[in-house]
Amino acid sequence: MRSSAPSVPGARPPARPAAPPRPVAHEPVHSLMICVAAPALAVSAQHGQLTGNGLEGFYRAGRRVLSRCTLTIGGREPVPLLGRMLGAGRARFVAAARTSADDGPDPAVTVERTREAEGVERIVLRSTADRALRIPLELSLGTDLGELAALANGHRGAELPAAVQGSGLAWTAGDVRAVATALPAPDTALAAGGILRWELELPPGGSRSIVLTVTLDRPAGRVARPPRPVVPLPGPRPDTAAFPWHRPEAQGDDVRVTALLGTSVDDLQSLLIRDPDHPADVHLAAGVPWRCLLAPAESLRAARLLLPLGTALAAATLRTLARGQSPGPGPDSGRLPGSLRQSGPHAPPSCTGVETTLLFPVVLAEARRWGLPDAEVEALLPTAERCLDWLRSASVDGYVPDPRPTGPYRCETQAQAHRAAYLGAALLDAAGRPGAARWRDWAAELRGRFRTDFWQDDARGGRPLAMRRRDGTVSTRWTSSAAELLDTGLDEGGDHAPGLLDKVQTEQLARLLGDPSMDSGWGLRSLGAAEPGHQPFGHRSGAVRVQETATAVAALAAAGYEREAVSLLRGLLDAAERFEYRLPEMFAAEQRSAGGVPIPHPAAARPAAVAAAGAVHLLLSLAGVRPDAPGGTVSVRPMRSAPLGAVQFTGLRVAAEPFSVRVSRLGVGVVEEAGEGLQLGV
Repeated sequence: MRSSAPSVPGARPPARPAAPPRPVAHEPVHSLMICVAAPALAVSAQHGQLTGNGLEGFYRAGRRVLSRCTLTIGGREPVPLLGRMLGAGRARFVAAARTSADDGPDPAVTVERTREAEGVERIVLRSTADRALRIPLELSLGTDLGELAALANGHRGAELPAAVQGSGLAWTAGDVRAVATALPAPDTALAAGGILRWELELPPGGSRSIVLTVTLDRPAGRVARPPRPVVPLPGPRPDTAAFPWHRPEAQGDDVRVTALLGTSVDDLQSLLIRDPDHPADVHLAAGVPWRCLLAPAESLRAARLLLPLGTALAAATLRTLARGQSPGPGPDSGRLPGSLRQSGPHAPPSCTGVETTLLFPVVLAEARRWGLPDAEVEALLPTAERCLDWLRSASVDGYVPDPRPTGPYRCETQAQAHRAAYLGAALLDAAGRPGAARWRDWAAELRGRFRTDFWQDDARGGRPLAMRRRDGTVSTRWTSSAAELLDTGLDEGGDHAPGLLDKVQTEQLARLLGDPSMDSGWGLRSLGAAEPGHQPFGHRSGAVRVQETATAVAALAAAGYEREAVSLLRGLLDAAERFEYRLPEMFAAEQRSAGGVPIPHPAAARPAAVAAAGAVHLLLSLAGVRPDAPGGTVSVRPMRSAPLGAVQFTGLRVAAEPFSVRVSRLGVGVVEEAGEGLQLGV
């Protein structure tokens, strides 16, 4: 979650750090049903009526196209019975209508509404009566054409006057117009109150349907010229054929694995948007409803987590970010775009541009391991080299401040810098470029300093420091960012790169991550429960962040600390079941061992790219696929305890070829499908 206001879908982030975002009071969204087909949304309460309250309504390109759509039959609202998601982009609502045909408590007429994110609502009346019925149905429509950014902060405008247009209604504000069209055409359309009326004949046991379509367009003769690149209009939604992956599937003893993977992939597909200036490139919007746009660090991090599904998304995201790299000379030369973000009440704001710049060479190196073609690697390598050049210039006393130049030395930033240097060296070696040895030496020197400067010994075995400030003071708060120290990335040969900590420190870190003060039983807390200032709903001070938990699970399993990994994995999977498998980016969690439950955060994005991608990453950690496409090998190192029983993954990609793997109940991994020429190992 960001504390800054939402942005218009498609807007580019600033190239330089902006002022720290001011905290705002977001409208609560935890109980809403959000259908997504970015950049389109439909936000509904579970009763199905669109009342215009809060964020309810249809949205397109960051503007509310329709805020009110209330249905009455015979002047009365139907009784809501069911509201549920049918997928990332559709929701279904069922209600019972009271009519003269009712005999006792049993309703003879039900109303089913299917609402789609892209602005379509299908209304079906069904009768079980043994005689024909005449049903007066009325839709009351309205809109304020409000901007999502303002609505999210509680600033709602007055409804606009409607005008009858064709078989529906229209509303105009400035250079935009919303149009609601109904088929069949209503018997009566009234501009006053935005009323559409039908007198429907329902045959015995029959049904009648109405389809309402809402669109956003521009009046004739008016051409919008928004200032670019500050607020460019978003590109069109990618066609299904353009999705940057083949759909993966999972089957196994635990049916929740299938449900979580399927829901997460649906959510990810709903968040795909095009670069408006380069339509061939698609990337993930950060999350709904607050950030329906490219957020450099989160979009790139999600693309990294999804590399087992194919390299196309990572390549497109890397290309999009490369076009925004700061040119030289100057202190920002080579840095990628990104703004400041809140780091919680116990730390100053951090810079997403720093994280993105350090992540770029890592994602490129790992995408090459998964099979990104050499030509694409070569095209992106100059950007990665400039990122490494920025890393060299940004370092102060061998550490990277965040934000530069006066920010503190954060634990997680040094882990990101170490990965960038070590895996960047592998990229340079593979391309025959100079400098690889120098970056390996830089990474080795950082390991040596870090193991002393960022470790605090105590009676319980010690712990890593969260940060060191420039004045020499340190923060000893125990946070989930320490999991970054275990996330080393894929090295040559598909093995994991060396970490910043030594073996004893790594073992101690694994133990600490598995302690109940951090492992809530539903996932990893962002701040230890025993730490001063712990707040279960704090997005950086206690809430469970899905992506961090998934990172910890995969890293712990890869490092051989399976007990701690399995506890976090099972906890997050259980939490996913409570959220109907659409995990929010974060949630509060009462201690499970004391009877606690996961509690939704009122402002958490859902769906969110890093949460959905983190869920995919979490599940695939069961198999432990380690590719080396350039070397022509791939191995699987599954969790030996097989914590969820037997599981099979199909639809993955290694070296651009289909890849399937099965893990037995005994924890034995078997590659069932792979490209020709790949040498397999376990």
